[in-house]
Amino acid sequence: MIENILFMTLGGSAIVHFVIAIVMAVFARHRVQYLALAWVNGIFFCTLLVASLFAHDIAAGHPGILHPGMLLALLAACFLQSIYPLGIPMPGFLQWERMWRYALPILLLLSIYAVAILLGSRIVYVYSFRDLLENILSGDILMRLCILGLSIYYIVNIFMLPRRLARHASVPHYLLGYSFVLGLSVVFYTYVAIFYDLYLLSVYVVFFTLLNLYLILRTLESLALQLPRPVIIEEAEDPVVEENEEIPHEDFNEANLYRFQRINYWMQTHRQEWKDSTFGRDRLCQAVGFNRHLVLQSIRSQGFNNVHDYINSFRVAELKRMIVRGEAKTLKDTLDAGFGTTKTVRTCFQQVEGISLDEFLARYQTPDKTEAQPTEE
Repeated sequence: MIENILFMTLGGSAIVHFVIAIVMAVFARHRVQYLALAWVNGIFFCTLLVASLFAHDIAAGHPGILHPGMLLALLAACFLQSIYPLGIPMPGFLQWERMWRYALPILLLLSIYAVAILLGSRIVYVYSFRDLLENILSGDILMRLCILGLSIYYIVNIFMLPRRLARHASVPHYLLGYSFVLGLSVVFYTYVAIFYDLYLLSVYVVFFTLLNLYLILRTLESLALQLPRPVIIEEAEDPVVEENEEIPHEDFNEANLYRFQRINYWMQTHRQEWKDSTFGRDRLCQAVGFNRHLVLQSIRSQGFNNVHDYINSFRVAELKRMIVRGEAKTLKDTLDAGFGTTKTVRTCFQQVEGISLDEFLARYQTPDKTEAQPTEE
């Protein structure tokens, strides 16, 4: 039973990481910061796939405490997971020279361990602390303790990730929380690697997979926010249906387009209404005479996420006009476009225009200059 559970867990995790690696590899062709996500998840896929093929041996084995196989897997996981979150905000971090220096302790330790095995060093199986103390001076145990110590070094670096990432203003907040939870997951895996437990190993693989899946979904969400947003089309007149005509309810798309044109025309002709920060979905529904479901359905049919997003698109457009005309010169003046707080203004403007509000304001702010008068000789 446990063998089948372990096989499905490892195999399922391998499939998830394969999909992640492929998707990130496609994006990495256009954005280099996603290259680390691609190749690291590709390594996880290969490792998990090979491990699933040996699910029977893993389930039937009794490696005991500090088994070298578990420790080497821990070392590799800690090293890789301390790298690739930094690749999103700092693509230059993944330079080969820097990565070589960062991986040099691992390569040196593995070389020594391999040479020791070739020279006849035997694997000491430890099943209790008494066995550990009796063999503490053996070369095999000392090498395992060195591997454990190096793994702890990389774990500390994982917990340092939020601090390093916080120095960059462009780092999304979810990446800081992800890095901290990633450190906790590696600490949990360290316990599993030291005191081998098959059930806890399965739990870790599931949690590890969900954590990486969360990172990729949030990354894709960030990419989606950079996609071109729908353009508001000016309506020349109110598309009111004449008495002898029928409202196009039979055609779903036509009905949505008709209602959207009605909503759009009302928004264009009632600027002072939505420039009130308390204006929202309910007041819009009451004004146009459609219920919430029809309003949301019509607005989404034209590419907007929701009613709030649609209203804010008008407010951002109005704010741009105000800035260009010189009516809004400070951040406080931007609230006159209908936003409730300056934080909301900044967030909406960044999402719609793709640049910060402060940067856009700076373009149209001209410092006071006193023109020098020509002197007559």
